[in-house]
Amino acid sequence: MSAFESFSDVAEIAENLRSPDASVRRLTVIEIAETASDEAVPHLVAAISDTAPEVRLQAARALGEFDGLSVAQALVRGVTDADRDVASAAAESLAELRDTAADAALLPLVSHQSAFVREAIFRALKELRSAIALGPAISALQDADAAVRVQAVGVIAYLKSNETLPSLISAARDADAQVRLAAVNALSFARNAVAAQAASAALADDAWQVRAAAAETLGRIGETSAAAAVRGALGDTFWQVRQKALQCLGKLKARDAVPAILGILDDPLPSLRKEAAAALGDIGDISAQASLAAHAADPDPDVRKTVAWALGRLLER
Repeated sequence: MSAFESFSDVAEIAENLRSPDASVRRLTVIEIAETASDEAVPHLVAAISDTAPEVRLQAARALGEFDGLSVAQALVRGVTDADRDVASAAAESLAELRDTAADAALLPLVSHQSAFVREAIFRALKELRSAIALGPAISALQDADAAVRVQAVGVIAYLKSNETLPSLISAARDADAQVRLAAVNALSFARNAVAAQAASAALADDAWQVRAAAAETLGRIGETSAAAAVRGALGDTFWQVRQKALQCLGKLKARDAVPAILGILDDPLPSLRKEAAAALGDIGDISAQASLAAHAADPDPDVRKTVAWALGRLLER
């Protein structure tokens, strides 16, 4: 029992929810939530149907601190509220749910007419990692709204099932860059050549963010056959992509990429020089020793530190 509860009973506090003054009812919702008691839930659930939007808003926020089917059902009502602030607060609280029993309240809304509601529901289902949400999520990859498709990819990714790989590969070719970005990031759970091939294809995506994610994903997958494709990304027009490519090549220990990486030791950007030195240290090819030693006095302290570390790694081998 909290210190607050020792002074006042939840039911007694809740009597003020009957007040004709909406400001009083809103403050009462706050007081009830602060008890952190399970007894608070029915009162907060009731408050989300209050006639005043400011009370419903406070209840929607407060319910994010609780869990259970009744909470989920209340938040589902909240996310369909006519007041957008209330609906947004309910959507945020839905994403805090952790009780898998809540999926029973969420699933009926995956086909709701409002794209906002569909997005909120799939975002909540993602956090629940509920297997029964997989089918609806795969279907939602065809949703007309890109934000819904992004959240559907999240549901699929969080379940980490190899059976979903074809769906993620398809989503990696979506017309919307944010959907492709989510899908390419999601491919990293599958440690196989099929996922690596799909991520390699994304290195040519129109959006640099997707290309950067593809290089990072390939580093996580660890498929060495992808090294040649990643090596090509060292010439990308965006430094962020080149940086991720360097990190990936280091993880893949891509010896064939050493000559190309050596050239980046002279890049104008210190962050890329640092990543180049780190990649050479990870790869561990002794042929890089002379070039690394020549950059031991780099003007950037982080680069110098990384070069020294890389040279140490080479000498250990």
